[in-house]
Amino acid sequence: MENILHLWENTGLYQMQPGQGIMIAIGMLLLYLAINKNFEPLLLVPIGFGGVLANIPGAGLAEHGGILHIFYSVGIESGAFPLIIFMGVGAMTDFGPLLANPRTLFLGAAAQFGIFATLMGAVALSTLGIFDFSLADAAAIGIIGGADGPTSIYVASKLAPDLLGAIAVASYSYMALVPLIQPPIMRLLTTEAERKIKMVQQRHVSQREKIIFPLLLLLLVAFLLPDAAPLLGMFCFGNLMKECAVVDRLSNTTQNSLINTVTIFLGLAVGSKLSADKFLDLTTLGILLLGMIAFGIGTASGVLMAKIMNKISTAPINPLIGSAGVSAVPMAARVSNKLGLESDPHNFLLMHAMGPNVAGVIGSAVAAGIMINYVTGG
Repeated sequence: MENILHLWENTGLYQMQPGQGIMIAIGMLLLYLAINKNFEPLLLVPIGFGGVLANIPGAGLAEHGGILHIFYSVGIESGAFPLIIFMGVGAMTDFGPLLANPRTLFLGAAAQFGIFATLMGAVALSTLGIFDFSLADAAAIGIIGGADGPTSIYVASKLAPDLLGAIAVASYSYMALVPLIQPPIMRLLTTEAERKIKMVQQRHVSQREKIIFPLLLLLLVAFLLPDAAPLLGMFCFGNLMKECAVVDRLSNTTQNSLINTVTIFLGLAVGSKLSADKFLDLTTLGILLLGMIAFGIGTASGVLMAKIMNKISTAPINPLIGSAGVSAVPMAARVSNKLGLESDPHNFLLMHAMGPNVAGVIGSAVAAGIMINYVTGG
């Protein structure tokens, strides 16, 4: 009888805490959204499954020495995984739409306003005593507004590692929910006539321009803001490998097997931070709320910037592409295109929206460098 009792006490069912059950259910919800609703499955499948593994009672997979903890220590604490992901994103990015219409850089820049507005909001809530966020915590939370998962993880690992799980989940969740979150904001801020605006055909961008641009971008930003160099450097390196056309094997590896492999381990590592003792508290709920506000402000800022530019420019800009200034590449651009087609079945905005979308990636990396520089004094 004692042996049977001992075996029962060592089972996960006996050791299960209510919080662990809740977090396993949340992990299953993420898997449902990824598999059944196709919401960012490449990210939510490993994150959701990692969250389930991290909350299995007695397994210790997310504790010191567990495999998930090893993934986290090697890839996220070191900052390696987000940088490798950024290199892969760079290898899959085409700067052509941005170079063909440089004005869209302002849309990408405007969308980063959500980052700094949320930073100020987090500081204000702490001042009022509602939350207890330090300046570093507030800066890491604000980056969620850029809708750029790797950047959010990188900044959180530098400034607020204890909040990394909540920040990563909020960032990737809002990236996955772009098709649900952005359209109501876009419709609210635009008229039917504005959504029907057709933009002129983009000029051809030469291969030489595409090769020179990432080099100039890196040198310009890195010398002015060295803290942005790691993210932007990997992004530009990946893009250069793609555009120079002399290292196709390296470019193909970066775009496919490398980024896919790292995404698996990064997702599991992020999921390891979904353990009940770290995730289920008021602070996490505050981060999720602030992240939603940041993303909403970023979307609205890009749309409003496009409307302002139409007041002072003769070449019309469809305000819908302003929402693509957040860094969710290419999903935000697809949402802009979809809403344009709803108003006019012949109004294709995808390539126009890729300009601010790519600019948003650059903007979020620059914003991350500013945050790290300001908070650390580096």
